[in-house]
Amino acid sequence: MSKIAVTQLLDSFVDYLAAEKGYSDHTCRAYARDLSDFLAYFTTWQSTEQVRKQKRQGAQKDSSGAAGIEEISALVIRSYLGQLHRQQIKKTSIARKLSAIRSFFNYLEKHHVISQNPATQVITPKQDKPVPGYLTVDDVFRLIDSIADDSVAGKRNRAILETLYSTGIRVSELTGLDVENVDFANRTVRVLGKGSVERIVPIGNKAAEAIRAYRRALYGNSAKTTDIWKGPLFLNKNGGRLTQRSVARMLDQAARAAGLTVPVSPHDLRHTFATHLLDAGLDLRMVQELLGHRQLSTTQKYTHVSIDRLMAAYDSAHPRK
Repeated sequence: MSKIAVTQLLDSFVDYLAAEKGYSDHTCRAYARDLSDFLAYFTTWQSTEQVRKQKRQGAQKDSSGAAGIEEISALVIRSYLGQLHRQQIKKTSIARKLSAIRSFFNYLEKHHVISQNPATQVITPKQDKPVPGYLTVDDVFRLIDSIADDSVAGKRNRAILETLYSTGIRVSELTGLDVENVDFANRTVRVLGKGSVERIVPIGNKAAEAIRAYRRALYGNSAKTTDIWKGPLFLNKNGGRLTQRSVARMLDQAARAAGLTVPVSPHDLRHTFATHLLDAGLDLRMVQELLGHRQLSTTQKYTHVSIDRLMAAYDSAHPRK
């Protein structure tokens, strides 16, 4: 199979992810990037193997071109993962790349391009289980209070932090919100999550009031009500929808201004949201629903950060300490 055909297969696979699986543009680009890296490695690997074979057999140089995708074996995939390991790529990244390779070959097997998926013979690297980063309650309050709200940008930034901490939504979900997604009367937010799955999450009074203050300041007292309460919820200085990168940059600056000693990302606020709810005694499955996790095991990692609370409860309750 020619190199062009391999490229066509990759393109058709990415189209399949978007059209039939409903994957986001960001996820599709990640799959395409990971698979392009692997296929580039295979081209190099195959050329090296040809040279070795020629030296062993004393054969003439083979000018027939690159091997077809059906010639990719489990050995090639293991060799690729080994190279990533030697490059000290994180285990989570290696596992993600292997997952993309498996999905690609599943697709090819399903469409009878290959007879067997070679990636099924490759074991996923054992994963580390890092404790999610999170802030204390005092640090969250200090972070939010460090933002001066005497300007439109300040009111917007404060509303963003209040919303992230109040709802636990992902930064991609935050930047995708429109004003009409916020139900101020019932204090809920309609969120479009991963896989285009919609969910409803509560929002606290402080966050709702911060959003109101920002939108009113954005348009001024003379604006029509319809202007204030329509369109993207959070805007950049040019009036367009705010990007995830802008939110991350703003949060990093706010953390520095608040005197926090560690970097803070939007996802850290999501971790903080989950941890504080679990610390307060909320049921794990309720937290799962709020976060929009499909699997309870994804939510369970937050229980590890609450071990101090668990030990304190144990020490105070057990009759024989």
